[in-house]
Amino acid sequence: MRNQVEQIGQKTGKRASLPSHLDQKWKGRFSDFTIGAILPLAIILVWELFSYLGLISTFFLPSPSMIAEAFWELTNTGQISQHLGVSLGRAVLGFLLGGTLGLLSGIWVGFSRHAEDLLDPSMQMFRMIPHLAIAPLIILWFGFGEVSKILIIAKGAFFPLYIQTYLGIRGVDNKLFEVANILNFNRYAQIVKLIVPAALPNILLGLRLSLAIAWLGLVAAELIGSESGVGFLINLARQHSNTEIIFVGVIIFAVVGKLIDSFVRILERRLLKWRDSYQG
Repeated sequence: MRNQVEQIGQKTGKRASLPSHLDQKWKGRFSDFTIGAILPLAIILVWELFSYLGLISTFFLPSPSMIAEAFWELTNTGQISQHLGVSLGRAVLGFLLGGTLGLLSGIWVGFSRHAEDLLDPSMQMFRMIPHLAIAPLIILWFGFGEVSKILIIAKGAFFPLYIQTYLGIRGVDNKLFEVANILNFNRYAQIVKLIVPAALPNILLGLRLSLAIAWLGLVAAELIGSESGVGFLINLARQHSNTEIIFVGVIIFAVVGKLIDSFVRILERRLLKWRDSYQG
C-alpha cells in the first residue's frame, strides 16, 4: 500500500504519504506486540541458558532448541499438519454443535420466564459436572470414536454461550423497552434495534469463552482415548518418555488457542466500535 501511495506521489509531482492515523495505528499494534513478546522471549532465553549451563535436567525440561528441533522433525514428516488438522476438525464440529445449542437455548430462556423456570435449574446443575467426570460415561455410551469426542467438546462449548446470551438479554435496561413502546416498535424492531445490540457484548464474551473451553475440552477428549490428534501425539510421547514432543504438543495447543482468542477479540472490536469503554 505504501508503494502505491509513493507512485501516486511521483505521478502528481508531490510527496505522498500514508494518513497519519494509519501510521499511528500500525505503530500502536507493533508496540503492543513488542511489549507482549518481552516476557516470553526473556523466559525462553533464561531457559535456554540454564539448559546450556546444566542447571536443569533436559530430560524433564528440554531446552527450547531441543523442542524446536523436535517440532521441525515432526513438521518435515507431516505429523504436525496431520494431527493438528484432525484436532481442529473435532474442535470445530464440537463447537458448532454445542455453541449453536447454547445460543438458541440462551435466547429461549432469556425471552421466556417459563423456559427459565423449566430449564435453567437443570442447566446449572449439569454445568457443574467436570469434563473428566462425564467423559467416561460418554465413552461408555458411544465408544472411543469421533462421536464421543465431539460430544465432550460440545458439552464445554454449550454453557458459556448459553449463560452469556441469557444474561445479555435479561441485562437489557427495562427503560429502553419503555422508550421502544413510545416509538411504537414492534417485536421484530425491539429484537433487532434494541435487544441484540444491548446483548451483543455478552454474546461475544460467551463466544470467546465457548471457543476457549471447546479447545480445552478437545485436550480432555483426545487424552482419554484417541488414535489421532495433538492430544494423541502428547499421550504417545508420554508413553515413550519423549518430553520434547510433549512440549511441542503443549505449545501447539497454547498457540492455536491464543490465535482463536485473538480472532474473537478482533471481532469484538469491529462489532462493538460504538462502545466508549474504559481502555486502561
